[in-house]
Amino acid sequence: MSTDLMPNRYNAGEVELPEREADLIQRRDNVLGASYRLQYRRPVHFVRAEGMWLYDPDGRPYLDFYNNVPCLGHCHPEVNAAMAEQASRISANTRYLEPKLVDYAERLIATFPDELNRVVFTCTGSESNDLALRIARLVSGNEGIIVSAYAYHGTSAATSMVSPNLGDAVKLSPNVRMVSLPGPSEVSADKAASFFELQVREAITDLNRRGIGVAALLIDSIFSSDGVWADPPGFINGAIAAVRECGGLMIADEVQPGFGRTGSHMWGFERHGTTPDIVTLGKPMGNGFPIGAVVGRKGAMDRFGATARYSNTFAGNTVGIATADAVLTVLQRDKIPQHALLMSERMKAGLKRLATRSQGIRDIRNAGLFFGVDLGRPGDGPEGRRQLALDVVNLTRDDGVLISTTGANEDTLKIRPPLICGPEHVDQFLSAIEIGLEKAVGFKVPKQLHR
Repeated sequence: MSTDLMPNRYNAGEVELPEREADLIQRRDNVLGASYRLQYRRPVHFVRAEGMWLYDPDGRPYLDFYNNVPCLGHCHPEVNAAMAEQASRISANTRYLEPKLVDYAERLIATFPDELNRVVFTCTGSESNDLALRIARLVSGNEGIIVSAYAYHGTSAATSMVSPNLGDAVKLSPNVRMVSLPGPSEVSADKAASFFELQVREAITDLNRRGIGVAALLIDSIFSSDGVWADPPGFINGAIAAVRECGGLMIADEVQPGFGRTGSHMWGFERHGTTPDIVTLGKPMGNGFPIGAVVGRKGAMDRFGATARYSNTFAGNTVGIATADAVLTVLQRDKIPQHALLMSERMKAGLKRLATRSQGIRDIRNAGLFFGVDLGRPGDGPEGRRQLALDVVNLTRDDGVLISTTGANEDTLKIRPPLICGPEHVDQFLSAIEIGLEKAVGFKVPKQLHR
């Protein structure tokens, strides 16, 4: 497992930078906390964005195939107009009567299964998961939380303690148990469900034996930080049943797979044919504007609301609601998830064709427009695979296409473009990957391979 908290980052002295960027980095270092890190070996410097594109000060465009926050693309004009119009009138909180708050809540809830019929708004995915943990612990009467082995669920004190991805220096709660996934454990698809259920049942046994009990199974249904493991659909369901048997709840973290990213469904958990007890939302909800939510079942939400207090001045503010409402309107009206599914099929076909000619691609996984592509040559160990992935990421960056890495060893390419990407964007991405692999691995891809 990688010990570098951000392997795809800038390290001073490794590359020579133009004076403009070097000076800006020095100024950053003089005032910003050391936890800030710049992405890519050669940092990118952007001054504006539009749609699929980011532009540097010299006007050079970069194709964004990494950023899932602006799910409708950067600076979407309809979303920005709704945001500006509301900001020009009033920004108020949920303690005042506001029709748009109720209108949007009704529209959002209508996208979920009938059992999930209550919503509480937050500002971020971290806040959403923090609140979900509070609800689960109060309703269950237990403290234990089960997460995947390399999960990331947020940066608050509570969510960092259930996020193994943040590194050894961030201590997990003694009430947390980590479970292995079938994919990284090289378990076959037909045994994936039983393998995962066994992991969870063993965690339940340990938590109960120690008098902690089980409050929740908290999972990102696409397991993005673990390396993108979405298949086979339904492999999580036996584990969910096991958690419910002992009074625990299932929390679906939909910050990454939600809002149509999987293409086939609005929400990632729907691919697995299950209905969670609590769902958490974040980033894409406002296309970049900070807004999130917790959606849950009436019984659990009522019980929490009657016995505990949750008040957040900015959560559900009118500007955020207007922005999120515009995002949902565009997603539904323009059939964005269906479009994303078509583009994902084009991308997967191109990657598969590339894999037939390259020793560098070991596996391709995806659910809609969220891809994990494992890299490594025959005979490569973990460090060799990791370096290859980082080389390809930085070579594509130099070619004007942005992606990154994920997984415990950071040897998996993480690819998640805005959902509006078109055929021309997919083809440019495939061309950049082709060139990056050719340079990093040393093979020649025949022309027109992915066309």
